[in-house]
Amino acid sequence: MTIFLHKNDLPSNTNFSGSIAIDTETMGLNITRDRLCLAQISAGDGNAHLVQFEAGKYEAPNLKKLLSDDKILKIFHFARFDLMALQYYLGVEIENIYCTKIASRLTRTYTDSHGLKSLCEELLGVELSKKQQTSYWGNLEISEKQKEYAAADVLHLHRLKVKLDEMLKRENRTEIFEACLKFLPARAKLDLQGFINLDIFAH
Repeated sequence: MTIFLHKNDLPSNTNFSGSIAIDTETMGLNITRDRLCLAQISAGDGNAHLVQFEAGKYEAPNLKKLLSDDKILKIFHFARFDLMALQYYLGVEIENIYCTKIASRLTRTYTDSHGLKSLCEELLGVELSKKQQTSYWGNLEISEKQKEYAAADVLHLHRLKVKLDEMLKRENRTEIFEACLKFLPARAKLDLQGFINLDIFAH
């Protein structure tokens, strides 16, 4: 595994095709208050690219071009949050999405544990450490442990997708899963507009 750290954008000579795994790190869970600090990407090749943002420096033309490419599948875990962060700070609306958390909720109905750690342990036999999850991501220089944590959040998503696709097919829930994915960009927009804790479909 190689971890590449980039400042404020991907290098122009970094090429991806087919699909990417992507995750974000922020200062907290309130997107309009807690800024985007890091976006991590993997092509599923065992390597991870970490884009670290300085406060207010979100131009990132190369990263935006990649995220806006509808031909590339973007694999998230809990896409709802990451889409909101990327839309708010980078101004990109992302299509062609896959969310391992939604797939897990539709297939692993025998459990309430749908976090990435639980998924990796059960489906891949991989143990993830979450000790850095609540660490301070706003430092100009992040630690090696933070880099390793951030990379781990994207390194296994391609393999999880394969396992979850099999489960979705087996349970005959692929079609409803795909419908959920189509709605995700709108769900992120609703969150940003203040409807994050409101079920608009309720009576």
